[in-house]
Amino acid sequence: MKKDTIYLDYAANTPVDPAALEVFNQTTLQDFANQNATHPLGKKVHQKMERYEEIERSIITTYRKRIWRKFIQGIKEFEMIQEGDKIAVCMSGGKDSMLLAKCMQELQRHNQMHFELVFLVMDPGYNPINRQKVISNAKLLNVPITIFNTDIFERVEQIDDHPCYVCARMRRGYLYRKAQELGCNKIALGHHFDDVIETILMGMLYGAQMQTMMPKLHSTYHKGMQLIRPLYYVKEADIIRWRERNDLHFIQCACRFTEQCSMCDNGGGGSKREEMKKLIKQLRSVYDKVDMNIYNSTKNVNLNTIISYIKDGEVHHFMDDYDKKE
Repeated sequence: MKKDTIYLDYAANTPVDPAALEVFNQTTLQDFANQNATHPLGKKVHQKMERYEEIERSIITTYRKRIWRKFIQGIKEFEMIQEGDKIAVCMSGGKDSMLLAKCMQELQRHNQMHFELVFLVMDPGYNPINRQKVISNAKLLNVPITIFNTDIFERVEQIDDHPCYVCARMRRGYLYRKAQELGCNKIALGHHFDDVIETILMGMLYGAQMQTMMPKLHSTYHKGMQLIRPLYYVKEADIIRWRERNDLHFIQCACRFTEQCSMCDNGGGGSKREEMKKLIKQLRSVYDKVDMNIYNSTKNVNLNTIISYIKDGEVHHFMDDYDKKE
């Protein structure tokens, strides 16, 4: 059911009629909205909220603590946005990037800092149903998208080893190039807190290395470009709650390897990342703060208790200067 937006127009220093004040004290604003009447203390404009306005409002009300504050925390802590930035918000059509687009719109609307946004959708070879789903959802959410086409899915189909990794790398390259072409200096991706934790665990368990997904980084191959991840502290469970509360339906992974699940946010098939999701869920059932502890382990690294580490391609081993510490 749509909610009413009520605007009260007060004259700053106008004396209030005591009788009107008594009526005000005994009558709620919603009562006046229901009666479509004029409030005794001011002018009321009776107006139904648009669907996209209801969705926007849920981010800063219902999910203010779980989504909006976490979003702002990441933006501020890692200084992701500067005056004069032109940011390409990259939208795949999934729940994460769609939420990111709405958060960035909200930030631009209320932030005193000036920056520009472009909402960039790359079609890597979606089938017509998925492409239309992305377009329809963008319209529903009042997000003005710019779409460009690539043949990534067709090319990745020819690759046998690690197609998902190759696909992700190719997508990013195309996004960087298109964003630069549009005059942007940054791209914003929709990775969330669970993506960060999963990356840490995958690196340890399958890559034999300690690493994390960085909140922002400079592009290696596209000079002057940066990548930012504004949803860095937002948990996936809260994004799902936001989606379900607003009865939104987004595409999932729409590539031809997982097309059977492309219209449902179920995480796809048995990838290593999916294994990590299940592992983290199991760990959380034992200790609900385990995910934050995994993340904080990357912020509290004690190099005196590490066998070796790599910085700028150079390996540093604890034995290098062990005898000098006697």
